[in-house]
Amino acid sequence: MIATQQPSRFTPQEYLVWEEQQSLRYEYFDGEVFAMTYGTLPHADIALNIASILRGPLRGRCKVRNSDANVGITDEGPFVYPDVSITCDPSYYSGLSCASYNTIEYTCSGRWCNP
Repeated sequence: MIATQQPSRFTPQEYLVWEEQQSLRYEYFDGEVFAMTYGTLPHADIALNIASILRGPLRGRCKVRNSDANVGITDEGPFVYPDVSITCDPSYYSGLSCASYNTIEYTCSGRWCNP
């Protein structure tokens, strides 16, 4: 496999175009991209359980998505692949590779937190 050389820094728009062409998934934080690691089976089970619990009550009003959905916290990033995401905006229900969440509440710990 031939590796695609990546620029040292990206604009949000450059990242979205570049990431669509990659065989692996990458998250975007403040101009830098980071390859996603594979999860564990227990982690996958927990994420699926959470998504399953949320999907029923939200059916018909919102979409619950798994970690395959690239989510933009704002138009400028970060762009992440959360374990579970929810959107209630019909414009993000289909045909888009990246959902934009202009208002989002989330909790996190570690270096990626920037609420």
